[in-house]
Amino acid sequence: MMIPSDVNRISRFALASDGLRLHYLEYGPRFDPQTPVVCLPGLTRSAEDFDRLARGLAAPPGGRRRRILALDYRGRGRSGWDPDWTHYNPIIEQQDILATLAAAEVTNAIFIGTSRGALHIMMLGAAQPLLMRAAVINDIGPVIEPAGLMRIKSYVGKLPPLASWNDAVDFLRQNACAHFTDISEADWDTYARMTFAEENGQFKLRYDPALARTLDAVTADSPMLPLWPQFEALANIPVFGIRGENSDILSPATFAEMSARHPAFEALVVKGQGHPPLLLDDPTNSAIVDFVDRIA
Repeated sequence: MMIPSDVNRISRFALASDGLRLHYLEYGPRFDPQTPVVCLPGLTRSAEDFDRLARGLAAPPGGRRRRILALDYRGRGRSGWDPDWTHYNPIIEQQDILATLAAAEVTNAIFIGTSRGALHIMMLGAAQPLLMRAAVINDIGPVIEPAGLMRIKSYVGKLPPLASWNDAVDFLRQNACAHFTDISEADWDTYARMTFAEENGQFKLRYDPALARTLDAVTADSPMLPLWPQFEALANIPVFGIRGENSDILSPATFAEMSARHPAFEALVVKGQGHPPLLLDDPTNSAIVDFVDRIA
């Protein structure tokens, strides 16, 4: 899929109910009659994760341009850091999402969520069903595998000294190579630049390290309530489900059950990728663009 270079991209800000400044990226025409697309990132991720996909969605080949919003949760990307780490929780994040959409005057959208973002989609679908026209769920489901969650806990908030972008790529590759076996050198570099920020030769995370505290109570034996009721709240809208072939968060069994329980579920397994697929490869992004085009 060719990535349009002429797509308009603007950083915008909204205020949370407690006054914290929330950032989002807006692509494409602000005033467009087509259903907009809202992108929600993973736990420690930012709006930058959707840049390549958002450009393709905003100006699909042979299609009309459309509006895309990619959100930064509080404590991530260019949104403000919360002095109270306990506010990094799904309930407050849901309030922030709704505040951002209200500021952007979005009342109905196609949602794309990666990992935690897909959990937000399921919860929003149950709480705000009129908000959602369709959904893309990237590598998470109603049942989360404990081993994968413990792996995530092992690295959140931690960053060794990095001297160059090559070091950053090597660090990511060492931690992810077992699950991501089919990533190009260029995409490893892109992934590193989406993950870290460089200021005056110093590398830092794109999120508040205090996010790690939200996983303090998570253990391999922690009971995790399945979210089947929230997933089934999406039964009246089309859902496109994505699973990384090597994912340790979304099992093949859960993915198959999602397909069986949803009357309009389309499934894609991304070969050679783990949790979550990076949304950098052309086949995956083209499949998402096609799904959105058919819905919109």
